[in-house]
Amino acid sequence: MLLGGCYCGAIRYVVDGDVFHATLCHCVDCRRIAGAPAVAWFSTRVEHMRFSQGNPATVRSSEHVLRGFCAICSTTLTYQDDRTPDEIDIATASLDDPEAVPPRDHTFAAQRLSWMRIDDGLPAYPGTRKEGA
Repeated sequence: MLLGGCYCGAIRYVVDGDVFHATLCHCVDCRRIAGAPAVAWFSTRVEHMRFSQGNPATVRSSEHVLRGFCAICSTTLTYQDDRTPDEIDIATASLDDPEAVPPRDHTFAAQRLSWMRIDDGLPAYPGTRKEGA
């Protein structure tokens, strides 16, 4: 079981199931929404994640994407793509123990900031994993 939440504590969540697609995303959208050079995410099935306290506010950041965040402290929490409705991505750094789900690859590495080094030996995909290396 994984526990996490936002900075101010208004929102708490539980993940009770398998996680997959742990990544460090370098896309422009993730960078801008989080104000960070890259964002670590992991995925789980929607039925394996629940909010135990509060509910996130949401914003549709593109035609298919809904992002969840705390309306009080603005912590980035979730990412959902309408094209994969059974999955939810969770911001790894919002976990109580982010070390529990380390990134296993880099996605959208073609959009990486030039001063952000990728020298950890993990696979780096120019876009999504589906698009290949």
